[in-house]
Amino acid sequence: MFLYMVAELSALQQIVTLLTGLNGLPVVIVECAVTTIYTSLGGFKVSFVTDNIQGVMVIGLIIMGVIAVGVETDIDRSLIDQSGYLESSLLGWQLIYILPVAILSNDFFLSGFWMRTFAARTDKDLWIGVSLASAGVLIILTLLGVGGMLAAWSGAYTIGDEETGSLAFFLLLERLPAWVVGVVLVMTISLSTAAFDSFQSAMISTGSNDFFRNKLNIWIIRACVVALIFPVVVVALRSPDILQIFLISDLVSAAVVPCLVIGLSDKFYFYRGFDFVVGGLGGIFTIFLFGLVYYDGDVTLAGNLLLLEGGLYANDWSAFGAFVAAPFGGLLWAFAACALRIGFLWVKARIQGRRFDALDRPIPRNIDRPGAFDDHDGETVLEHSVETGSKGRFF
Repeated sequence: MFLYMVAELSALQQIVTLLTGLNGLPVVIVECAVTTIYTSLGGFKVSFVTDNIQGVMVIGLIIMGVIAVGVETDIDRSLIDQSGYLESSLLGWQLIYILPVAILSNDFFLSGFWMRTFAARTDKDLWIGVSLASAGVLIILTLLGVGGMLAAWSGAYTIGDEETGSLAFFLLLERLPAWVVGVVLVMTISLSTAAFDSFQSAMISTGSNDFFRNKLNIWIIRACVVALIFPVVVVALRSPDILQIFLISDLVSAAVVPCLVIGLSDKFYFYRGFDFVVGGLGGIFTIFLFGLVYYDGDVTLAGNLLLLEGGLYANDWSAFGAFVAAPFGGLLWAFAACALRIGFLWVKARIQGRRFDALDRPIPRNIDRPGAFDDHDGETVLEHSVETGSKGRFF
């Protein structure tokens, strides 16, 4: 969550500087202050309102992009062949695997998505919402991706310039008249604000519910999040490479999320928190092991691979190998830990003369309020009967 907040502010600062030529720091500070105030007063509900604003702003930016292409953009056909974007490439084939794994696993890692998931009234509503959102996101990302290619073919973006690659779409919009650029700037700031308050709400929710189990005053949690904003701003101003920030969080989530998803299935009722922890850490360690093999034992380069220092444009197999090693290595570590744990508990039961219960199926959950859950949800099982404060087994 910290990395996402850093990336959001870093992107805003760069866009403001690009479109206006001014220092983007004051805008970043004002956004942090405004979002902190209304998030503290309105709570998570206000985030739902800004989500609607976020959707409108995205649609507006897409419309502006279409106008930019149709009115102000002249394609230089010589740049089409020079860019090589329409030709097959090693990176292109690698991204067919990397992007789905990175994006899907990272969405599981975001508290904001989980809060909206649990806010759904029924599973049917959730499926409808996810389906509509997926279709919308697919269309938007396709248009943005095409906008990046058009920026290169029109000369707005210098082909091969990695520093401004993430801003290619806004380089295209920069060619519009000044009043249109002003509208784009307002829409961009509104979009960034709506996204940033979601991160703040998610961080407050995570701290209150997951870390302190709602036993700490919510205002103390909010104060901690406010204090965290200061290092976020500092890191954002010193981290111009937005892509690398996202890649680090993508790689961590790719190692952790597959081990997490296993625990959500009733079929793996014997799976425990210990297995998840070992699997997640093991997935990250597997990336390092892959780096040692790939770089012929060079510890420094293997360590840099954990941070993807080479990015996605190294034109080798390092990034692809890291995203393969993370999920599959994590799963291997998780199942190995599960087998060793069950074996240890079996030996312990034999030595102590107790019944071996590590593979016992959990007790079905009793539904006290008919209609509160879907029919499928009624089949959900827990390790213990439903009691306030009851905890599952870690080992």
